[in-house]
Amino acid sequence: MDFVLVTTDSDLARLCRDVLSTVAGPDWKLTPCAMQDELPRADFYLWDVDREQLPSIAAQGAAKQLYFVDSQNFQTFSEIIGTDEPNVLLKPVNRAILSAYLALAVHAEPSAASARSLKADRDEMLQGLMQANLRLQQYDQERTNFLIRAIHDFRASLTALSGYCGLLLSEAVGELNADQGEVIRRMQHSTNRLSRMANGMFELGVSRRAQKSPELRRGDLIECVDHASNELVPFARDKDIVIDVDVAATPSNLYFDPCQIEQVLINLLDNACRFTPRGGAIEIRGYPFFFNRRDTRQVSPVVVERRQRSSSEPNAFRIDVRDSGAFIPQGQLLRIFEEYTSSSGKHDRSGGGLGLAICRLIVEQHGGRIWVANTESGPMFSFTLPLRGGFQRENPEALEDSQV
Repeated sequence: MDFVLVTTDSDLARLCRDVLSTVAGPDWKLTPCAMQDELPRADFYLWDVDREQLPSIAAQGAAKQLYFVDSQNFQTFSEIIGTDEPNVLLKPVNRAILSAYLALAVHAEPSAASARSLKADRDEMLQGLMQANLRLQQYDQERTNFLIRAIHDFRASLTALSGYCGLLLSEAVGELNADQGEVIRRMQHSTNRLSRMANGMFELGVSRRAQKSPELRRGDLIECVDHASNELVPFARDKDIVIDVDVAATPSNLYFDPCQIEQVLINLLDNACRFTPRGGAIEIRGYPFFFNRRDTRQVSPVVVERRQRSSSEPNAFRIDVRDSGAFIPQGQLLRIFEEYTSSSGKHDRSGGGLGLAICRLIVEQHGGRIWVANTESGPMFSFTLPLRGGFQRENPEALEDSQV
């Protein structure tokens, strides 16, 4: 099935490719185009519509259409296209809703005869469902805006509480005995965990509405791993969990935001600690790695491993976090990073759809990839960060232009 995506947004193009890789079989093709380009023939057209492009939108014959429209432009769009146009997703695009739309487009392909016989009965129902879906998208955006404002105030209180805990632990206002110190340390640990979750929820909401790039600079991944490990030491000690770390030296041409990558590591280690049995083990490995991003449909862990053996020059740095917990059910492996996705079962590792969704957001903002696989020793979460200009070469001036 041939798809044409009319956009200049590389993040939207990547999202569409990622979604198609999970909902479509091997016989699909996505062609990105600009509005001024001559569009090729396709089975399905995806339009990324902005205010200047609204008057230029035109239907492509009998092909299916899906429009991505900003909420503030929706009224103008409706007047141009027609108020009965059902195939609209409000920007910023929700991954789960986009997945549902494209899955329907790929798999619901009736024959011409059956399509004609079903069209009259189907259209009225489809119109109602799509309009209801559009209204739900609008409500979802309003709800998210409210949560962003509330979480902004919530974070300030958590920061103050953590600061007071630190003040008490410093004994600046009086000495503490051993038991009091331990209680306050645990309070600070829980407060910091809530603060990270609030920060992550805020970032998830803001990232939908603004193109926000991480502050890339040279950093020390070993230091990030050490900080993340030390923060989880009390939790691991309570369960007699051994944390084994083996991270290679950070290449000089690896640029990342240390605070954000530390948050990814803390989320992954917190996840591992919660699901590792008492007396278990967690392994953290870091090493240079070859990851071919040219075929964006291939994102499975098996393919990534094959690519590592097919090249002698790494173009990324990879971190693995493996724990000795129970295997993750197969049905969760592809959905575990989805926002607000939770199976509510005893093996659910999604963190209520927040912790791992935050990890994916940060890693993808860095131009990397994150995935999970079951191994013989237990579940393993892995992510890659791109190197700039090759493993051994250093070229800071090309930071903005180089791509893995």
